[in-house]
Amino acid sequence: MPLALGELLASAASGALLADGGTGTALLAQGLPAGTAPESWNLTHPAAVAAVAAAYAAAGSEIVYTNTFGANRLTLARHGLRDRVGEINAAAVRLARQGLGPGGLLAGSMGPTGALLEPLGDVTAQEAAEAFAEQAAALVAAGVDALVLETFTDLEEASAALRAARGVTSGPVIVSMSFDAGGRTMMGVSPAQAAARLLPEGADALGANCGGAWEDVAGALRALALAAPGTPLLLKPNAGQPVASAGGVSYPGTPRAFARFVADLVAELPVRICGGCCGSGPEHIAALRAELAAREARG
Repeated sequence: MPLALGELLASAASGALLADGGTGTALLAQGLPAGTAPESWNLTHPAAVAAVAAAYAAAGSEIVYTNTFGANRLTLARHGLRDRVGEINAAAVRLARQGLGPGGLLAGSMGPTGALLEPLGDVTAQEAAEAFAEQAAALVAAGVDALVLETFTDLEEASAALRAARGVTSGPVIVSMSFDAGGRTMMGVSPAQAAARLLPEGADALGANCGGAWEDVAGALRALALAAPGTPLLLKPNAGQPVASAGGVSYPGTPRAFARFVADLVAELPVRICGGCCGSGPEHIAALRAELAAREARG
């Protein structure tokens, strides 16, 4: 039986469940070539995927995400893997459990399709919903403790994913949007709009992940708290605002600065799950674990 959200959150050792950091970041460190679908490694490099979960568990993560951010049929089709949705998602759950070990919690990660919905693009809301439902069903059947719909910028797509998830599970479903400058998503969605749409449709918690500068993410999370009083929040920011250069993309946030930023918001707002996104690794999670423990000790 799926855990109720209250049970899931009550299992935290501190005031908030400590999640993991960036999955893609960790796989790149393991040798994932740029442009390769990270989800394909569930089939071709299982030891590396399990090692990522193990590294985060060792760093203190109480809840680890599956390597399934883009494991829906529309995204996988771009890599010739459209017909392997079930296999890829089931493998991800198995490998994450293997790395996490006993006692940890597992969140099934579901990201956007990467395509624009009609009328801006050529994917219908129904096609997106069917893709999300297929993925959600595979993750639930494989035994995740919760579904986390993350890094959405389009409210219609987030809604389609949430309704699809709710169609296959009564367990915890969390929706996290990616907010940029001005506290809105790339598609112009405000925190208040997200809360007004997603809570009535069945989201158990709301959150902010990825996104732009830390001050923008913090502002968006505060706005979510105001728009949805009493709603549990999730926070998984990048390790600082990404900086593009000839050598690629880098993230300037040190583990210590990252830990202080996240811990400050945990203390200020009803953040019940916290961790990192792009650019963050086990060292950021270990620093956050230490920061949260130190603050709890001080009372």
